[in-house]
Amino acid sequence: MTAVTAVTAPTSPGPVVIGRDEARERATEELLTGGYAQETLPQWFLRQIRQLIGDLFDVAPGGTVGGVIAAIATVVVIAALVGLLLRQIRKAARDRLTVTESVFGGRRRTAAEHRQAAETLAAEGRFAEAIRERLRAIARDLEDRALVEPLPGRTADELAAEAGRALPAFAGELAAAARTFDDVTYGEVPGSREAYETMRSLDERLQTAKPALTASEAGA
Repeated sequence: MTAVTAVTAPTSPGPVVIGRDEARERATEELLTGGYAQETLPQWFLRQIRQLIGDLFDVAPGGTVGGVIAAIATVVVIAALVGLLLRQIRKAARDRLTVTESVFGGRRRTAAEHRQAAETLAAEGRFAEAIRERLRAIARDLEDRALVEPLPGRTADELAAEAGRALPAFAGELAAAARTFDDVTYGEVPGSREAYETMRSLDERLQTAKPALTASEAGA
């Protein structure tokens, strides 16, 4: 008789278990080589919030309404904190920028050159850049007329404050002009024709403005 050989069915492989160190190395490699390396900060925050939402719904007790509401409330609070953090970071970055770096930029130009550049940019519809050049014209003109000191390391707001003391009738408009400059330069606010025309009107009126007299000068 021919012997019959029993055939044993192959067993399915069990789960692969890796250690904590190896798991950490694999995660690090994925972050460095995968799509995460190209993420911007807002994209990273959005991905984290989405992950948190998924985790919260997974652990919500029995999927009850109370658990879902608690999860949503937690996400709202975290999103608010993230928004506040980003706002503070942006404000700190704006405060560190000085007039020398942000208003005048590189090569020294005259007020007339800044005005000509502003008009050219406005004609091309590049209003954010035109607004910046108009404020540069205002700043240079105020310095040339000795209404403000040409001090390095001064912010745009400080420039407006100093000019406002010399020309108190224009203090409010100067402060608004500095805010407009900051908005289009650091706040990602698009420039507009209306904002540029406001800046140009201020520049033209400032050219003929007379400084306020001090108490001693008024008495003399």
